[in-house]
Amino acid sequence: MLSPAPSPVPRTAAAAPAAGRRAGRALLALVPLVALVLALVPGCARHGADDSLPDPPAVPGGAYTVALTEPDHLTPGRTTSSYALQVIQGLFDPPVSLDPSDGHAVPLAAESLTSDDQRVWTLRVRPGGTFHNGEPVTARSFAAAWNAAAYGPNGWGSNGYFSQIAGYDELNPADGAQPTTRELPGVEVVDDATLRVTLSAPFSQFPMLLAFPAFAPLPSAAFTDPDGYDRHPVGNGPYAMDGDWRHNLRIDLRRAAGYAGLRPPMADQVHFRIFTSKDTAFTELRAGHVDFMASVPAARAYEAKRTFGRRYSVRPSGTMDYLGLPLWDRRYANPELRRALSMAIDRRGITRAVFNEVFAPADSLVAAMIPGHRAGACGDTCAYRPAEAKELFDRAGGFTGTLELYFANSDPTYEQWMTAVANELRQNLGIRDIAFRKMSGADLGPILNGRKATGPYRQNWVVDYPSVQNYLAGLLGRDNRTGWSNPAFDDALARGNAAATPAESIAHYHEAEDIALTELPLIPLWNWQDQTVWSSRIGNVLVDPYVAGLHLEAVTVRH
Repeated sequence: MLSPAPSPVPRTAAAAPAAGRRAGRALLALVPLVALVLALVPGCARHGADDSLPDPPAVPGGAYTVALTEPDHLTPGRTTSSYALQVIQGLFDPPVSLDPSDGHAVPLAAESLTSDDQRVWTLRVRPGGTFHNGEPVTARSFAAAWNAAAYGPNGWGSNGYFSQIAGYDELNPADGAQPTTRELPGVEVVDDATLRVTLSAPFSQFPMLLAFPAFAPLPSAAFTDPDGYDRHPVGNGPYAMDGDWRHNLRIDLRRAAGYAGLRPPMADQVHFRIFTSKDTAFTELRAGHVDFMASVPAARAYEAKRTFGRRYSVRPSGTMDYLGLPLWDRRYANPELRRALSMAIDRRGITRAVFNEVFAPADSLVAAMIPGHRAGACGDTCAYRPAEAKELFDRAGGFTGTLELYFANSDPTYEQWMTAVANELRQNLGIRDIAFRKMSGADLGPILNGRKATGPYRQNWVVDYPSVQNYLAGLLGRDNRTGWSNPAFDDALARGNAAATPAESIAHYHEAEDIALTELPLIPLWNWQDQTVWSSRIGNVLVDPYVAGLHLEAVTVRH
């Protein structure tokens, strides 16, 4: 899930999919997703004392309020920000969803998705689907959305997610030339109900990729007035916009009239209140003015557990933080210097002091919950070894000039841990001239995506689907933020994508990860654990690693 700089955000460029099953006919069977989701709610991990009020009864109606950070866009293909995706997942149904229990693909706006060779896929559109303005959802609605996102000159944030589809390079010429076509040759509208998708190579986990909101269909209005549509998107999901997006204030959703999809909403309305500070949002939740918060400030974890009891939840997360490095700056060109920076950072001390030991020190480029994660893959490079770090630093020639650290101002912990890192680099490596470049996520995103940063930066990754490949390709694939490239890494990743079995693919991905950890274009820091809290007014709260924030449609409200 990279994006601007807010968090859990920056999913960056290409989320080129992972490899998977042995070639054969692949089929997604239709599953009643809502029943599945509601059945899973009682199993959510909740820590703390029992609350005095029972959950609201599972009856429709009512309204609730969610704390949110200002999104960058509300058009699915234009963003990869988790703040935006929290709203978008209520407005749009993509072709498939991911099962909250294990992340496997479940049809949603698609009726079926089949392939005989895992390279050519046939998507059948679920009959009867409409957008909130009454326009039918057809195969052309998907094709138009995908072409718009994949067309390089549009500059849409999810562009790289389409890189597996045949013809992507034609829409994104490597030399920066103007494309000669605006449509993906690999996306063919067969008829109103059928879309044929040809990939550049076999890829068994393509269905998982289609759960990303960028693959949702778009109505014709999205292209006649793109900026106006971004303020008031018309989707095909369980909720519709209730008035325009009021920037930096609020976004209001209402139950979509005529929605006949697989996620019928329980509540009549969802109100998003936009905050610049998560501390302020938490205070408002405590005061009863907000009902749900997806990311509690780590410094307030003990307070949240004590105050909200069973309505406070901690769960393993696919989100990771890194220190990205601007390799176009020659001062960071030496891998030994990059290793020295990594080994000078006391991850355990920072996670204890800043995150109350909720976050876990990173030992890999990949979150611990992901199949194929290897404990200790990072080795000594991610260990706190200040003496060895100084030796490496001196051998690499040291550092000249000002070391600038870039981060967003959307969470107080960002500055706290950056301050700790700065102090450790001063103390352990002798770098005296360190400056902060703190700004809004909206301002920081273009700087990082445009490779205009002049120093290390906070890099965040939110998993799109549960695969080692998602991290490697998303963070370090084509056109990544660091400017790093390595043919051996690319080759190992490609062999993993084309492997016949999951075991073979993971072995190749491990090879690629080892190359990246040796050269270290970005430094793994820690693995998030999601902390959410909610008020006694709402129930049926489900948050899983594969959806940005809360399953909006499942929430019940106390009347």
